[in-house]
Amino acid sequence: MMMPALAILLVAGGAGAQLSPGFYSSSCPTVDGVVRQAMSQAVMNNSRSGAAILRLFFHDCFVNGCDASLLLDDTPTTPGEKSAGANSGGSTFGFDLIDTIKTQVEAACPATVSCADILALAARDSVNLVHPPFPSPLPTPSCTHQAPRHALLSHSLSLSLQPSSWAGRAGRCR
Repeated sequence: MMMPALAILLVAGGAGAQLSPGFYSSSCPTVDGVVRQAMSQAVMNNSRSGAAILRLFFHDCFVNGCDASLLLDDTPTTPGEKSAGANSGGSTFGFDLIDTIKTQVEAACPATVSCADILALAARDSVNLVHPPFPSPLPTPSCTHQAPRHALLSHSLSLSLQPSSWAGRAGRCR
């Protein structure tokens, strides 16, 4: 009974150790440039493209993490998230752009870069195109929902809300 539990712990622990911010530096060193170039061109052609990709990334991450499940198409037996309720009808403009970027990444590095990472890199670049760039490595496996809170607290920022600003009445400075 103890051996199977130990084996599971060893396998789970070893899988996370293989990921790093420079994960694609040897297997697909051009991925950053390919995604950045595609996003730059897209934003030049349509200024809404950056916001659309950021919105896609938010909606993907909002439910069960950043796994690119929002990009799943329908199959004959299972509806994909693209056509699910709030995502259908063009409310998540940007699917075609991610498909285009994926095609370009696949041409450079076949079967190497995950769709989740392509979406994350595209969202990062969409922000950097309208704001001065800042280093933003891909999330590590140890990143949890507590990470943003700890990041704010490390800069002496607070997450507390003033009750008057959200309780349904006008907030007043006192």
